[in-house]
Amino acid sequence: MTYCLGIKVASGLVAIADTRLTSGTEVSTNKKISVHQLENHSLFIMTSGLRSVRDKAVTYFREVLEEEDGSFNKLYKAVNAFGQQVRRVAREDKEALDAAGLRFNLHAIVGGQLEDDDEHKLYLLYPEGNWVEVGETSPFFVIGNSNYGKPLLFRSLKYDSSLMDALKVGFLSFDSTRVSANDVDYPIDVVMYEEGSFHLTEHRFQKDDLAHLSLQWSMLLQNSVQRLPNDWMDPILEKVRDKV
Repeated sequence: MTYCLGIKVASGLVAIADTRLTSGTEVSTNKKISVHQLENHSLFIMTSGLRSVRDKAVTYFREVLEEEDGSFNKLYKAVNAFGQQVRRVAREDKEALDAAGLRFNLHAIVGGQLEDDDEHKLYLLYPEGNWVEVGETSPFFVIGNSNYGKPLLFRSLKYDSSLMDALKVGFLSFDSTRVSANDVDYPIDVVMYEEGSFHLTEHRFQKDDLAHLSLQWSMLLQNSVQRLPNDWMDPILEKVRDKV
């Protein structure tokens, strides 16, 4: 499984991807985010799904970028091109996947800004090769193991959140997933993009780098529970006491 999160706020983009790979009982790590940076062409792709089809689609797309990068003046055109490669891999591998009882399940998050984009963009690409763009009311996409991290994002993340707060909430969303699912883990790769900069910044965090934040967050949650009022429980507690 995978945890990849893309966030778009007014001041830029944040991308977080775990690196854990599982195959049966074997566990390894591999980068799930790729970055393309050339003059005023800045984009990243995060993927989830079978590693074989994921790597193949990204490799095909890199070849397209090498040959046709100059023709992509807006990010949606590059997303369309990647979608074509996703459909190509689906056609090539469908028979073999069906025979093995596997499903073509490649999802991708693509973000960045190209020279003629009026602002930075964030897209979610489906296995069928079609896509949707993130909106201001829900400024993020999650692919992979998305069940555990979304509640925090919905509660805490706004389009006008700062880049720093977006990264902070994004990390807590990953951490919530990590402690709840054994198929998501460190290291995590982080990419940040500042509005209008045409420059992507990458960094990898190890578990030891962020363990103190995880511990502090757990303690804050515990303290918050203790500080919640108790009077709302009186009706049911009175019924419990009456039966004693």
